[in-house]
Amino acid sequence: MDGARSVNGRAGGRSSGPPGGGEKLADWADGRLGLYGLAKANMRKLFPDHPSFMLGEICLYSFIVIILTGIYLTLFFEPSGVEVVYNGSYEPLNGIVMTRAFESTLDISFDVRGGLLIRQIHHWAALVFVTGMLVHMMRVFFTGAFRKPREVNWVFGWTLLMLGIITGLTGYSLPDDLLSGTGIRFAQGAILSVPIVGTYLSFFLFGGEFPGHDIIPRLFPIHVLLLPGIMLGLVTAHLILVFYHKHTQFPGPGRDEKTVVGMPLLPVYTAKAGGFFFLVFGMLAFMGGIAQINPVWAFGPYRPDLVTTGAQPDWYLGFSEGLIRVMPGWEINAWGHTLQLGVFIPFSLFPLILAAIGAYPFIEAWITGDKREHHILDRPRNVPVRTGLGVAWLSLYAVLLIGGGNDVVATHLHLSINAITWFVRIAVFVVPVLAFVVTKRVCLGLQRRDRDKVLHGRESGIIRRLPHGEYVEVHEPLAQAQLHTLTQHEQNGHYEIGPLVDANGVRRPVSTSMRVRARLARAMFGPETRIPKPTVEEYRQISSGDHQH
Repeated sequence: MDGARSVNGRAGGRSSGPPGGGEKLADWADGRLGLYGLAKANMRKLFPDHPSFMLGEICLYSFIVIILTGIYLTLFFEPSGVEVVYNGSYEPLNGIVMTRAFESTLDISFDVRGGLLIRQIHHWAALVFVTGMLVHMMRVFFTGAFRKPREVNWVFGWTLLMLGIITGLTGYSLPDDLLSGTGIRFAQGAILSVPIVGTYLSFFLFGGEFPGHDIIPRLFPIHVLLLPGIMLGLVTAHLILVFYHKHTQFPGPGRDEKTVVGMPLLPVYTAKAGGFFFLVFGMLAFMGGIAQINPVWAFGPYRPDLVTTGAQPDWYLGFSEGLIRVMPGWEINAWGHTLQLGVFIPFSLFPLILAAIGAYPFIEAWITGDKREHHILDRPRNVPVRTGLGVAWLSLYAVLLIGGGNDVVATHLHLSINAITWFVRIAVFVVPVLAFVVTKRVCLGLQRRDRDKVLHGRESGIIRRLPHGEYVEVHEPLAQAQLHTLTQHEQNGHYEIGPLVDANGVRRPVSTSMRVRARLARAMFGPETRIPKPTVEEYRQISSGDHQH
């Protein structure tokens, strides 16, 4: 009996005594917040394992590093446009008139312990953050991960990318060095090109004539408070939706629209994510320590009458600058007003192109009329038109990036800047079309290869001589898992208007939107965009005999 009492006096190995302080706190929190039930339901949630899924984590961890380093820099930076005479540690600039913002940037770089390292980590993290978001969105785009129910999450990610670009622009401009000041001057010129209200917008932003003394104090709260706060909320909402919708996964055995194959959140995924965070942070610190970036002391303070040679924005703004640099200097003079088309047209195209990217999931959903949920990703080769559009946009970006740096390209490659400008003007129209056509043909070729592999197997490298003297290579049948991956995609019919006359001979009304939708559906998902995948009968007919060669 004593032995029985000693055993029954313990529940799960715990003492039968009164609960400890930690247990009381856990019970108190669970009774008010329901943490135990929430954790029990979600901590074992499965996440697929694929290298491309780490792109989103790189964005998240870079954003965390940006916040941490930004807080440190905020403690020492003084966002003031008041002019002072520098007399600090960097002797080449002693006696030079500059703003207090530039002076405090020099103080951070040369006098604050670890200041230059933190500045460079902050800048590198910002570049990696925007790069990671763009590559992550391209992965989402090419694989169709934006489809229902993730259209809203695509908009969140798109908004984060836009805000990341604007935040980068505002942060890039805060030091008030000659390079960033040239960038602000470029932005002010683009704002002035807006018809009717351009001058008013410029005066409102700069507090009067350019450059004024108000732009740095105004950009500072936008950069350190407003935009990061909005982005933090969007990141939280983005992660909540990822968690709620469950993660997408690439096609494979055991994976369907309702089943996830992967690792549990606790302890496997959490441990891997934690280790990956320190890897990303370590790489950013390594880059900040050995790779110099934005040496403002080499440019000097901003002066409106000077401009830096080879002034270039960070790469993510090269798209907009390339549009303006390669545009002819068209202008219209009417009724005493000048409309600068050479600036206003590309200045308008930049947001329009980005808006089309943000709206694409809704456009494709309207074209297909598909209202189902999709949790299995597309292989890019199986949707060649969408893949071609993505590659065409990337090629356009690359061409305009060359245009935005035409002076740097000219000096480094010893080419004529006029030749580069005309090349970009022509390539803007030609290269995206060629990229689309080539990408589509490559995707169709890969579809044909997949079909051939399913029917005939993979090449084994074994050469066999047939009785009549012919030499052939023996093919080995594919495993069932690989057969499933190559044939799981759907090839449904595209949207069509149907007969224009009904059974009673009455002509059906067909709207313009229906005609446009049908033409787009045929162009994007019609017979010319896919190679029919093998049927079960074709596979059985070939695999039943001696056809594996």
